[in-house]
Amino acid sequence: MARISPEQMRSLLKLYFIAGSTNCLVEPVKVLEDAIRGGITLFQYREKGEGCLDDLEKLELGKRLQDVCRESGIPFIVNDDLELALELDADGIHIGQEDEEAAQVREKIGDKILGVSVHNLEEAEKAKLAGADYFGVGPIFPTATKKDTRPVQGTALLEQLKDFGVPIVGIGGINADNAAAVIEAGGDGVSVITAISQAEDIKEAAARLKDTLNGGEK
Repeated sequence: MARISPEQMRSLLKLYFIAGSTNCLVEPVKVLEDAIRGGITLFQYREKGEGCLDDLEKLELGKRLQDVCRESGIPFIVNDDLELALELDADGIHIGQEDEEAAQVREKIGDKILGVSVHNLEEAEKAKLAGADYFGVGPIFPTATKKDTRPVQGTALLEQLKDFGVPIVGIGGINADNAAAVIEAGGDGVSVITAISQAEDIKEAAARLKDTLNGGEK
């Protein structure tokens, strides 16, 4: 298996859906199925927060969500948990600055997709050298999903990184009303949680976001 190309990665980042059991108002598998029907291009399993699953339950839900992704040809990424990503043979992993060093994670996952959260140029340079396939940049807008998040930084870093040579996705408080601003600033796509997972109509919410993004291409 070869490393994913930047062109492929940019395409996959267009509408990046992140969710776990704590983010969903109904069964997570149903949420994912509806989101895929609405047009998401990439999925990240993020099982965190108060009341989240652990151990075997976390693994079992991961398997079910991964099966849905495989049936639909949507890459399945695991958030932070390297052991889980390897056990599930996930398509990739996304790590933050507080997790294991990106270079060490790259060694352990081989050619799988590696996403790294970056908050400044220094972190971006380090992640690029370590072999990151994409950067997650944020929080772009205020968000209540992550309690330990960093200060809102707007789109400034997206603009600084757009010619860096590494695909970038914006995260944090993004919805159909502000998603176009992320693309205009240089993002290749947006990652969302509650804008899809807690929508009244999951499929419609994903489709609306996709329409917004398709209208805001660089």
